[in-house]
Amino acid sequence: MRLDVVSIFPDYLAPLDLSLIGKARRDGLLDLKVHDLRDFTHDRHRTVDDSPYGGGAGMVMKPEPWSEALASVAADVDARPTLIVPGPGGTPFTQAMARDLAKQDHLVFACGRYEGIDERVYEAAAEAYDVRIVSLGDYVLNGGEVAVLAIVEAVARLLPGVIGNADSLVEESHEDGLLEYPVYTKPPVWDGRAVPDVLLSGDHGKIAAWRHQQRLERTAARRPDLLHASGSVAVGDLTDGSLALATPGDVGELLTLTHACWLKEGIANGMLDIPAQHETVESLTASLGEWQTYVLRSGGRLVGSIRGQLEDDVWEIGRLMVAPDLHGRGLGRWLLGRIQALAPTAATSFALVTGARSEANIRMYKKAGFRQAPSSPIAGTVHLTKRRR
Repeated sequence: MRLDVVSIFPDYLAPLDLSLIGKARRDGLLDLKVHDLRDFTHDRHRTVDDSPYGGGAGMVMKPEPWSEALASVAADVDARPTLIVPGPGGTPFTQAMARDLAKQDHLVFACGRYEGIDERVYEAAAEAYDVRIVSLGDYVLNGGEVAVLAIVEAVARLLPGVIGNADSLVEESHEDGLLEYPVYTKPPVWDGRAVPDVLLSGDHGKIAAWRHQQRLERTAARRPDLLHASGSVAVGDLTDGSLALATPGDVGELLTLTHACWLKEGIANGMLDIPAQHETVESLTASLGEWQTYVLRSGGRLVGSIRGQLEDDVWEIGRLMVAPDLHGRGLGRWLLGRIQALAPTAATSFALVTGARSEANIRMYKKAGFRQAPSSPIAGTVHLTKRRR
């Protein structure tokens, strides 16, 4: 990946030579160059700012140096670069955005200062760049350099080879909409505080279950907005997801998704008599009164669904479905976490059934802390359970 950063304080970006990002540069994984905006001025004072039209406090960065700098950076490239301008008025930077940017070949960062960059620079840059104004949060910094350091690290660490153990990226905070679980190391007891017994047990199933529950509890305590069952959510490659209870108006699309997903499951398991394969509009509509069914939409399209039903003190989970063209993006794992978080307080455990040959499903459930029961009530399936903690 190629990265170019334009700033009036190029030394501010020196930390990009350190740690894993610096190593990635030396190993050729990152082609990162920092450019001094003042090199594109033509007066003895190397002026980059002037007073604002219309009056007001502060200074505005002039368009001429920025125009020359951005033209120079884009002069020797074939593909259309993405220009990122950090600013408090931009789109919030998220892990989903980091994943999206990590897929780009060429990112260019423009570090503004003072009261900002002349607005005409954005308009002109859009002819050669895909322009994004990006905000780290609802606060104001003196310039864009701090934000660039954060964005570059968040993006670059997702590139193949930058992080030594790629598995360490899977369960990090925000990767599937949940915060990361607490971590511990030696000694087992420090200052009278002991490491949780489950982490010393050697039982990987119990450890996975404990970690997943800790993620749910930590998210509920620190970021309850991430667990809310409606509104905009970011999951996998989706930045505009919306999870809500299904209504009769969703049934048509939900039926199409059901048939598509369960046909694939039926073929994989050699079973063509799965009830989901024979759903009708009427039966699916009736099920909305028996199950808490949630639908995930993106761009107006229904792309996933899951449902839960309380039987005594067991939260029965069913019909976890993701549109076939969106498999492998973490949506199923995210939906599984959500349905557990939405379980009634009376639920003391979770249970679900999947096809005996659905190996990917079984792996996902076990990673989420579910354990396979010795037997299943339905032939050709496996029954998995998990205690609620």
